[in-house]
Amino acid sequence: MTQVAAQQRPGGTEAVHAETETFGQDPSGEPVLRIVIKGGGLTASVLTFGAIIQDLRLDGHAPPLVLGFETFPEYLEHSPYFGATPGRCSNRTGGGRFSIDGTAYQLELNENSVSHLHGGSTGIAQQNWTIVGQSEDSVTLQVVDPDGRAGYPGNCTVTCTYRLGEGGVLSVIYESTTDRATIANICQHSYFNLDGLDVALDHDIMISADHYLPTDALQIPTGEIAPVDGTIFDLRTMTPMRRQLEGEGPGHDHNFCLSTEREPKRSVALVRSINSGVSLEVRTTEPGIQLYTGFKMNIAVPGLEGRTYGPFAGFCLESQIWPDAINHAGFPKAILRPGETLRQETDYVFSKT
Repeated sequence: MTQVAAQQRPGGTEAVHAETETFGQDPSGEPVLRIVIKGGGLTASVLTFGAIIQDLRLDGHAPPLVLGFETFPEYLEHSPYFGATPGRCSNRTGGGRFSIDGTAYQLELNENSVSHLHGGSTGIAQQNWTIVGQSEDSVTLQVVDPDGRAGYPGNCTVTCTYRLGEGGVLSVIYESTTDRATIANICQHSYFNLDGLDVALDHDIMISADHYLPTDALQIPTGEIAPVDGTIFDLRTMTPMRRQLEGEGPGHDHNFCLSTEREPKRSVALVRSINSGVSLEVRTTEPGIQLYTGFKMNIAVPGLEGRTYGPFAGFCLESQIWPDAINHAGFPKAILRPGETLRQETDYVFSKT
């Protein structure tokens, strides 16, 4: 059932809210809602489950800008975090282990039984969030990650606001609070494809990072902060995405080091499709950005508009704290304490020439 919600403004005029409909049921039987917001030349469909961006369109460009599914069951069975909001601590934590103030914690080992990934198998990306605010061009969702889930200490409340603004801006704001010292790192995990082809290799990319994090065989940072000079990771000027096929590995799944602490929002990355002329600029407060080029993907069911999602069908630009930061001296701060608010802001800015 589709409806457009509205409420009275002072003076008797109505404030139009987003179009909302039931998209499915979560494993507990609760309804999963889809909220459609519009603004700035963009239309976004957002699910309450996992705060997922299910679809995203740009005026004048027919194909979807993100990977996703037409119906909800596929998200439960086949999604590699398409459009989701992972946490409470996104990316990888080596061995699932960390310590705060001398107390050791062991997290669920949900990645190959050896490491902790994206908050675990029942993290906030697998929970049905509550709508706490909405308008025609924005929606705010909230979830509480309870004390002890997957081994995390403290009750952690996460609020997500998606807003569409002038100039093709998708604004993403995450705010996290806790009642006990914990680790927290929230990110947006959309897979982008700016031309609508089966693979997203006909793109040029730039990331403003002088260093990156080498990883071990389990994709855990080694602790080294390595210069990009002379490596396949030097993306400081516009570089063909196909270049990732060169060198030792099949593709990128690495953190690029933008700074050692959170900074005022600045431009850090630019991607442009050489076929469609659609560009994506990333502006963020975050100290790192994870480029994952989707080389591991092999989705068994069709995606949006019946599309096939094989290797390199889309790429992620996950703005966040560096992975496994809690376990490495010199990495950005990863601990969230009572009385603090972790505010993480990212703008994804789309345009077409």
